[in-house]
Amino acid sequence: MCGIAGYYGYGDDKALLQQMNACIEHRGPDGEGIYTQGNVGLAHRRLSIIDVAHGQEPMYSADGQTVLVYNGEVYNYLELRAELEALGRTFSTKSDTEVVLQSYEEWGDAAFDRFNGMFGFAIHDAKNNRLVLARDHFGIKPLYFATAGTTEAPTLLFGSEIKPLLAANKIERGVDERILYRYLQFRIHDDEPNTFFAGVQKLMPGEKLVVNTMDSESGPAGTVTISSYTRFKEELAELAKVETPYSQAVIDEYRERFTEGVRLRLQSEVPVGTALSGGLDSSAVVATINKLMQEKADATDSLGAKQQTFSAVFPNSINDEEAYADAVLARCEGNVISHKILPQPGEFVEDLEDFVRTMEEPIISSGPYAQYQVMREASKHVTVLLDGQGADEMMAGYIPYYFAYLRQLKKNGQTSKLAKEMLSSSDILFRLARFRIQSKLTLKKEIGIGQLLNKTFTAKYKTEKFANIPDNLKLRLIDDLFHKSLPAVLRYEDKNTMRFSLEGRVPFLDKEVVKFLFSLDDESIIKGGWNKRILRDATRELLPEMISNRRNKIGFTTPEAEWFGHMKEKIYEIFLSSSFGSRPYWNQDAVIYAFEEHLSGKASGSTMVFWRLINTELWLREFFDEPEVKAGIEGKSDYIPNADKQLDITVPNNAGTFRRYPLRTEVFYKETDFDPTVMTYVKRFFDGLPAAGAEHATATSDAPWYLFLSEKIVAMTQGRSIPVWDIKVSNSARFFSKFVTRNPGGIGLASPWSMQLAIDEVGLPKIMYASARSVIGKLQGKSGVFYEVVGHNINAIDGAAGYQVGTSTHSVKYAPVDPDGVATRLSALVRASVPAEYAATFAGTAIMDANDLGVVALGHDTGLSKTVLEDIFRDNPQGQTTETTPMSLVFTQK
Repeated sequence: MCGIAGYYGYGDDKALLQQMNACIEHRGPDGEGIYTQGNVGLAHRRLSIIDVAHGQEPMYSADGQTVLVYNGEVYNYLELRAELEALGRTFSTKSDTEVVLQSYEEWGDAAFDRFNGMFGFAIHDAKNNRLVLARDHFGIKPLYFATAGTTEAPTLLFGSEIKPLLAANKIERGVDERILYRYLQFRIHDDEPNTFFAGVQKLMPGEKLVVNTMDSESGPAGTVTISSYTRFKEELAELAKVETPYSQAVIDEYRERFTEGVRLRLQSEVPVGTALSGGLDSSAVVATINKLMQEKADATDSLGAKQQTFSAVFPNSINDEEAYADAVLARCEGNVISHKILPQPGEFVEDLEDFVRTMEEPIISSGPYAQYQVMREASKHVTVLLDGQGADEMMAGYIPYYFAYLRQLKKNGQTSKLAKEMLSSSDILFRLARFRIQSKLTLKKEIGIGQLLNKTFTAKYKTEKFANIPDNLKLRLIDDLFHKSLPAVLRYEDKNTMRFSLEGRVPFLDKEVVKFLFSLDDESIIKGGWNKRILRDATRELLPEMISNRRNKIGFTTPEAEWFGHMKEKIYEIFLSSSFGSRPYWNQDAVIYAFEEHLSGKASGSTMVFWRLINTELWLREFFDEPEVKAGIEGKSDYIPNADKQLDITVPNNAGTFRRYPLRTEVFYKETDFDPTVMTYVKRFFDGLPAAGAEHATATSDAPWYLFLSEKIVAMTQGRSIPVWDIKVSNSARFFSKFVTRNPGGIGLASPWSMQLAIDEVGLPKIMYASARSVIGKLQGKSGVFYEVVGHNINAIDGAAGYQVGTSTHSVKYAPVDPDGVATRLSALVRASVPAEYAATFAGTAIMDANDLGVVALGHDTGLSKTVLEDIFRDNPQGQTTETTPMSLVFTQK
């Protein structure tokens, strides 16, 4: 397993290749190589699996005219090598890479259909003036590309991941909004060549891309042609009509073919392990390997003395499959080493950005994070991991396939068989119906994605449709294998394994085994209410009964619904962020309200609705947003103003000139020990003053001075900051908040949460009375009437603001309690803590509620009037966002 990248049309640009290759080092930490000739450049990162000592890439043909970079494994390479040797070819390595190269030399593009495995490769055929890219029959290995340049000078970039294409800086980054819409609306992705990145496409399974590197009969240099090199998909549809009857001989042949497919995927010179979820598919792989080991079959030496399995478990969760995995392990006792991983929601929060970066494009649920965790642990023990992907899509592993089959029977007039199937699957149908009826009986609102999306955005793509094949089981399976389901699963597999330099292999996706399966009667897949019938029967002697007869499917996934409750702080932080609110794809208020209803149990619906929004937001931040520039000067000292602010201000009415020194602090939390922490920063200022320079010594000498503090840090440490999820918003709060103008900072009573705190503080009648008086006041041309009438420092209530720091991003703050008393207490501490000459001139403390729109002095013990205090801070010198300067020392200037 490796990573490849390259280009056409950029000449001899080794720096460009190295830049692209550096992005995929995780795919191949064991070696790298680059190649350029003419307008073609190839790059490779190697993860050594077979013929570790040789097989370096790019690999050249004997005459140097054909050059290959290759990601993947061709499992029938020994068979192909023997065939090539019989044709007179000789080999200098034992690698499958050389077999791929010489197969192309011998058979041209026709070689690709002979390969049984997984691959994404690029071949520069200098002799025939062509660059060829190809992807395997199932699309197990990815291959992305983007055309660029001009009509006169076309260019092409390609790679195993999208990151190298972006790193080349040759294409403009943009969102393919149609693909994004289909993902958000229909919960679908990877079903077509277009990716979420505008202009970036992928080869679909079984496709090749050919670039003319010179003018030729097929077109001028730079002409790109994409076509299928195989009829594999069509063959499956044709084989589906054969309908070989189900029999013991069929079961035996399937078992033999599947076992050989597993054995071939054990070929390796590095350690091999197995993923074990506890479901039928992965259990069948583990049990088959166990049997091969007992028989000492060829290739099992890659497993070591014992097979190593890797499982994600979730104790006490509805998603937990540990009991099933343990049953399989018990069958393999003495021949297996089990590794169990226990993913936690806190770990998911920590890994979230890397997980999104790893996936490269949004995904439909957080489920693949369980696989991400498994792969991270597995990479510490093995280099190759076998997994169970693909069985569901070829053997009807999901409940909707039952309905497709039942509709097929009805369409074909097979009423007797239909009745038997419905009776046999009554437990499944009953369970599904029960869930739906229970959902209806709760009378909870159903949260749908449509109500959360921006109407302008959705209107642009209202003609987009999504539908499945409703009444033909085999055709539905083929569609899901190549478009609707498996491509997404294979993306997760590739990204998660390669993130940790691990090769993932999927034995169910052996094209010869799949061909055999599709030639069988449908009853080999579904019969008597049981799906995967042939796999169950073929492995029944190897597996515990609780696995063979298991109906409920879970798989490697996370308990997302449970986790979102634990992750609410992170989720609110995302939904309340300024960036989330600025996107043109959704309605921020509707999303927050829906999530609030979900957490409170008032609404039903899948957490996957919220996940798609979260994933999209984090994806946009990762790949499109400019790096966040936090307000505030990096390394700011105590003796300079905040950016775009001034140290000095002259107050009207001859009140004087004042110098404000904003002090950078750590973020304050409820747990912060307030008084000594404040004194620490005051002391720091005076300790550093002698070295600050003569100007500051003069400005602070023998002059009355004051301590100004933001009310936020006072309220925060008094426990007056309430997380939004702990505020039970009433309908009244929602109603009245709509009539408050939302200022650009998002603060004040324009949010239902802050309005609810105002109601809790003074009562609904007073809010209603103040609102009425405010309306009258506005008619009279007056402003501020509401706050004047309601009193109680309600104007100091701050809403959650995503642009701030700490818990301010997701908390609403009351005004602090007894700000006058706080000021008096702190003043006494200041006088006891600072040098005597400054203690003598200290004139008091003020608690200020200041922002870019206005300022209020909430409490103080100074000799100054509130008007003067407010004028001193009228330009908000402490800043409003991420400056983290919530306190200032203010000196009267002579």
